[in-house]
Amino acid sequence: MQDQYYTYRNGDQEMKTRFTRYVPLLAILVLAVLLAACSSGNGNTKEAASTAAPASASPAAASASPAPAAKTVYPLTIENYANNGEGTEWKAKAQTFDKAPEKVVANTQGAAELLIKLGLTDKIVGVAALYGAGDPAVQEEFKKIPVLSQDYASKELVVGAGPDLVMGRGGLFADADWGVGTVGGLNDLGIKTFVQSTSLQGATLDSLYKDIEQLGQIFDVQDKAAAYITELKERAAKLKEGAAAGGKTFAYVSDGGNGAIAVYSGNVDTFAGDVLGLMGLTNSYADVTGEISKEQLIATNPDVLLISVYTGGVDTDQSIKAFYADPSLQSLKAIQNKAIYKIDFNQFWGYSYSIFDGAEKLASELAAAK
Repeated sequence: MQDQYYTYRNGDQEMKTRFTRYVPLLAILVLAVLLAACSSGNGNTKEAASTAAPASASPAAASASPAPAAKTVYPLTIENYANNGEGTEWKAKAQTFDKAPEKVVANTQGAAELLIKLGLTDKIVGVAALYGAGDPAVQEEFKKIPVLSQDYASKELVVGAGPDLVMGRGGLFADADWGVGTVGGLNDLGIKTFVQSTSLQGATLDSLYKDIEQLGQIFDVQDKAAAYITELKERAAKLKEGAAAGGKTFAYVSDGGNGAIAVYSGNVDTFAGDVLGLMGLTNSYADVTGEISKEQLIATNPDVLLISVYTGGVDTDQSIKAFYADPSLQSLKAIQNKAIYKIDFNQFWGYSYSIFDGAEKLASELAAAK
């Protein structure tokens, strides 16, 4: 066995951690961060552009829209997003569809699962970035999808699958070994793009509803999209009604190596933050940029610590054990109250409906701890 340090991305920000493996395995993105984009088990560093969206292209700002039509009339033009693949600024960019896409590549597991929920399994010709537990409800359908890469897929792999649409996480639309190519570059090849607004900074839960509504229009499955949005809104209402956290603060943490605690601000992960807020959880570092020291963590003293579990990552049980035993952390309320909770990477950084699965599980655990 061999210990290796690697850089991964959670919430599209770089984190460093350590893992032990038997053979070269593909590892991940994220804490994108904890968790978001990541590093493969062969030691390559994965970097993804930050997915900040300007106010003019705010995912949340476009959430309100009329009820979907009974039938899509093509050509259909929707407003989506683009950047140059080198910076963090996302701007509105229209995508016009002459017909419903027939061959789709999903650049993350969460994006593919969302398409399956809308009855579009047969449209998916490739998926990549399988970094967390999948949704058991769509497991059998998911098995039908060709896996381009367990890790992030390159533009060469994506284009080679012959898609007429590439959709998924914004930070992966870049010209890099971990990127599927820029929006502009793919469009120049005649390939349409759909950047999930949930993956952009400024996103809220309404951004998920907007994504689903637009996908319903693009694929002419508005009825399914509308029904699913209603279902998700009911789940959101139940989370809010339960408010299991009761006004607690939290911080994302990870194993920085040898059981040393590392902190990730999660300031760009507004989508996850909005969902966690339904439960009464507030990110202690939502307005913080840059690195956060252990001393800052101790001074802030959040009530709850969240650590991401992802494929190829460290043994989080061992990490949590090390955190609880660390003499320098004993003043933390989360240590004293045994309030470190595991969250699944795909659920919280898949930018899709599965965040409800993760949030409901966390809510149950918080309620049980009262």
